[in-house]
Amino acid sequence: MKALVYENFKSAPKIMHVSDPIPEPHGVIVNVKATGVCRSDWHGWMGHDDGIELPHVPGHEFAGTIAALGKDVRGFKVGDRVTVPFINACGSCPDCHSGNHQVCGSQTQPGFTHWGSFAEYVSVDHANINLVKLPDEMDFVTAASLGCRFVTSFRAVVDQGNIKAGQWVAVHGCGGVGLSAIMIAKAIGANVIAIDIDDSALKLASNLGAVATINANQVTSVPEAIKTLTKGGVHVSLDALGHPVTCINSIKSLRKLGKHIQVGLLLAEHSTPNIPMDAVIANELEIIGSHGMQAHRYDAMLAMILSGQLQPEKLLGKTISLTESIDVLTGLDKNNTPGVTVINQF
Repeated sequence: MKALVYENFKSAPKIMHVSDPIPEPHGVIVNVKATGVCRSDWHGWMGHDDGIELPHVPGHEFAGTIAALGKDVRGFKVGDRVTVPFINACGSCPDCHSGNHQVCGSQTQPGFTHWGSFAEYVSVDHANINLVKLPDEMDFVTAASLGCRFVTSFRAVVDQGNIKAGQWVAVHGCGGVGLSAIMIAKAIGANVIAIDIDDSALKLASNLGAVATINANQVTSVPEAIKTLTKGGVHVSLDALGHPVTCINSIKSLRKLGKHIQVGLLLAEHSTPNIPMDAVIANELEIIGSHGMQAHRYDAMLAMILSGQLQPEKLLGKTISLTESIDVLTGLDKNNTPGVTVINQF
């Protein structure tokens, strides 16, 4: 199969022909029709994930058709249109038995624990609990854009944030995760404030339902600007970027009893932000992590998409070829193009 491969961290990836994957007894092989390019893929390429073994194929936001099944897979057949959460749970540990597949201690992740979806084929483990059948109405590019960003935002907003209609919500960072969160929070009825340093991203945030936007480079203090807008602070604030500045701004933006949801990854030198614990204690703030979403929760999200309440296709930026993904992947830290970039040409 054709795949994008990097043989060393931070070195230029190459398009290679490599061996096709073979399904485990519990797994399947998916013929990739579309796959998103995510900042997490860039973190992997930079060497920030100690679980990656070289050489490596990145990619974890994908949709396609089943090309081969292991002998223990039930309820699926070759040709089925599917997607998966970026966390593939084992299905047999205590966390999985409680329904919390997103924190499975024996999880696998295509594009991290094994070769991913920047390729014509990708392997999925424990398919019985990880595969999600796609509605016929949904195209592969839109399905791939759900990948980790949209589903992660859905869980962060709906399950972790438990956001209610009428509440004030701040979203720090208007990339794929942040824009998804804005759309979902707006659909629930929240009043969303979008924060970024790029005016084009903020314009898209407004188009997706943000009632106010703040360019962080144009105010003296982001938290004070938010507290002025909301007359005291937001009920829920999400760091959708993953940076010490946005993390701390998010916490300081909260009103008393507010919730900070950490969605963006804080890795390498950014992994230990100086959290204002005095405010956390005095104002009884909640700090909550959010990491992916279980396959069994897709039904609720897909129902909102099919009803028109959520329109993830509006988050699409551009589609590219596998060859073009080399420059996109390696330049993600400098790329400010709004929306989600998806590979759909192999």
